[in-house]
Order: sequence, then structure tokens, then C-alpha cells
Amino acid sequence: MKSLARRDFLRLGLCSAMAPVLSRAAAAQSYPARPLRLVVGYAAGGAADILARLVGEWLSRRLGQPVVIENRVGGGGIVGVEFALRSPADGYTLFMGSSSQVVNAQNERVNFVRDSTAVAMVGQEPIILSVNPSLPVHTLAELIAYAKENPGKLSMASPGNGTIPHIAGELFKLMAGVDMVHIPYRGGAPALTDLMGGQVQVAFMGPAASMSFIKAAKIRALAVTSETRAAALPDVPTAGEFVPGYEASQWFGIVAPNSTPPDIVGKLNRAINEGLTDPQLRAHLEDLGETVVAHSSVDFGKRIAADADKWADVIRTAKISI
Repeated sequence: MKSLARRDFLRLGLCSAMAPVLSRAAAAQSYPARPLRLVVGYAAGGAADILARLVGEWLSRRLGQPVVIENRVGGGGIVGVEFALRSPADGYTLFMGSSSQVVNAQNERVNFVRDSTAVAMVGQEPIILSVNPSLPVHTLAELIAYAKENPGKLSMASPGNGTIPHIAGELFKLMAGVDMVHIPYRGGAPALTDLMGGQVQVAFMGPAASMSFIKAAKIRALAVTSETRAAALPDVPTAGEFVPGYEASQWFGIVAPNSTPPDIVGKLNRAINEGLTDPQLRAHLEDLGETVVAHSSVDFGKRIAADADKWADVIRTAKISI
């Protein structure tokens, strides 16, 4: 009897230990069983919002559940990050992140690098330096000369304080030796509205938000911040052609709260990467100026960590206040 009791006890102990594992496995197999929420930390119409809606629509079709886009605006994306990463780690709340979040990682009550689980990268892009067409400059060299002749008189818009476009603009000011006043907005859409209206004269903005206005000649693109010219704007030079050594770019990708089950992360990663090979979705992303990048969740996590170190060095070296 004692031997039997011991076997029963061990069996019960093993079952108890396996219960959470089996529960997580069952949850992953049935996932998703209800609608998903994809949080965006910026206003509707900006780059993150546009990409979230494209990827969300694909995921909805692929997973058989609605993907609701939820814009939680404020603090250069911090409000959305905090909400998303403090949500239950069950795969039902996701966040459309970007390089901008790693800039702010150490300044948030929720640390983006520490408290997120990388799911899938969507693409990477240059920042586009654009001006209002009424500004009497047609090249980056002319803009630099004009800014030097009018120190502090030009306003430089970005989608938010501490975003990569903001850091790209501050780095440009430092390396080009110009003085422009930074005006942060609550996303790319309101910044571009004011750029077209002439309330600001210069903007650093991602192509997903600004490309349609450039093509419609409502704003004038002077340069891209990437190391090489953008395929979507082959006639627009790089900023580095005028300011040697200058380079800045950003990525977009989906993350989940830390400790989201690996099986769920894997299922989402596969679904998103399948979308990135879909000709229609891929073409749409490329038309927006994105270079599509399909990474494993592990490789995407490594990219996040590497960029956190890179931008921290830039902020310290350039003495940028965010």
C-alpha cells in the first residue's frame, strides 16, 4: 500500500507540474479564439498606423479573427507602449513598434527592450527630409545655406519627441551645423498637415506617411537619410551626399508583452512572414517606401537590442535631449 501510495503521489505531482505546460499548449493550439488588438502609439494616418492596418488586415484573413487597430497617442509613443506591454501576455494584445521605441526604452515606466517579446519585423525605411514647397530651396545644399543664413527661424517637424525622425533631425542639425527649432507632433499625420499648411517649413518623416504627398507635389523631398538612395525615390539624393558620414533609418515590427508563450509568438511570426511574401501586400509595402524584411522572432529580438545600443550612443555623443 505504501508503494502504491508513493506511486500515486508521484503521479499526482507530475500531473500538477505538467498542468501549466499542457494548459499553455492547449491555448496555443486554439489561438486565436477571439479578436486581437494591435496597438499603435501614434495618431491615425502616420507610418506606424498605416503599416498596422495593412498587416492587421492580412492577419485577420490568415488567422480567422478580427484584428482591431487601437491608437493610443501620447508621449512620442510611450502611452501606447505602456498600455500594450502591461496587457496580459496571451497574444491578444500586440504593439506595432519601431526603432523610436528603443530610443525611449530607458525613459519609460515600461522598458521596451526588457518588457517586450519580439514577434516579427515588417520592414525598414529611410527618413525623408522634406520641405514646404514655398520655401526657396530645391536641394539639401540650398537648405543648409538658407538655415545658416536664418539661424533659429526654420521650424523642423517630427512625429514626436524621441522618435527616430526626431533623432535623425537632431543629428542632421549637429552634423550640418544648422539651427532649426524642433516641433514635436502627436504622429506623422498632423505634422505633415502643418508642413503642407506652412506652419512648419521642414520635416523629418517616414515614407509611409509622406510618400503620397511627395508624389502629389504637396511637399518637396530634398533627401533620404539612409546610406543608399531609396528605390521608391531614386532621384532623391541621400543626406550623406551633402553631409559626409550622416545616416539614419528605422524599422517597424510587431511585439507582444514579455512572457507571451513561444508557440503563440511562433504562430504569429509565421503568419506575418507569409504576408510579407504575398505579392499584393509586399507591393503595397514597397510602394510606401518600405524595404520588406522577414526575420525570425529571435533575429528580430537581436535587432531590437542592437538598435537600443546604437541609438543610446548617438544620443550621448550628440547630446540630444529627449
